[in-house]
Amino acid sequence: MTGQLAGTGKMIILPVDQGFEHGPARSFAPNPAGYDPHYHYQLAIDAGLNAYAAPLGALEAGADTFAGQIPTILKVNSANSLMSGTAGKNQAITATVDDALRLGCAAIGFTVYPGSDMALDMFEEISAMRQEAAAKGVATVIWSYPRGEAVSKDGETAIDIAAYAAHIAALLGAHIIKIKLSTDHLELGEAKKVYEDKKIAIASQAERVKHCMDASFAGRRLVVFSGGAAKGADAVYDDAIAIRDGGGNGSIIGRNSFQRSRNDALEMLQKLVDIYKGK
Repeated sequence: MTGQLAGTGKMIILPVDQGFEHGPARSFAPNPAGYDPHYHYQLAIDAGLNAYAAPLGALEAGADTFAGQIPTILKVNSANSLMSGTAGKNQAITATVDDALRLGCAAIGFTVYPGSDMALDMFEEISAMRQEAAAKGVATVIWSYPRGEAVSKDGETAIDIAAYAAHIAALLGAHIIKIKLSTDHLELGEAKKVYEDKKIAIASQAERVKHCMDASFAGRRLVVFSGGAAKGADAVYDDAIAIRDGGGNGSIIGRNSFQRSRNDALEMLQKLVDIYKGK
């Protein structure tokens, strides 16, 4: 109910946790203004987005300056690129629900990795934190990213895995679910039989979005789709059209916005708003 899309049932969120995940140069050197957390606050506000999501330090750096100007989501767990390849796919808890309250956040954000040998630990962590957040009036956003020992690289974006990941997040109590856009690949043999037998429509991106919405309590939970690595503007728009046409609730778009110049990012975000408004 904020920003340009207030009241439409659609949303665009700016997430900036990539510095933790990928390192500062990989994240911000393409647009050095992004080294400053205030830049992202202001970009999200000026673009009329629904929320800005970031880890503890980034929100603390601007929470006083931008208080009340845009809803914020405190990303309470993070991974990094300095771990060895043999480390289990997991994230460290780096903030608390009380931090979210102190900073005036509307929600906490938490990543789970379905398919990881560490997934059960992650499910238990967010279950406990979600219970505390609910008791204190803070919403929960779950990033549900298939990754780890049980899924192949293609499986990370397979439609059967993506829908499963969305459903897991819904069952864990997420108010907003963040997943990746999927491909028509089917990873799990037993699931593939059902998809083929029941002729589940997954040929187009819009059909796959609809299927993921079905898996999210038949659309009773909000689902936003991540933009992934930086790509051309037309590809970003095509993704948004498919999300809209499939009944998805919107985009959570980081590198594809903040790695562009401010003017280019504002132009692109305005076009995304227009797409979700049906223009």
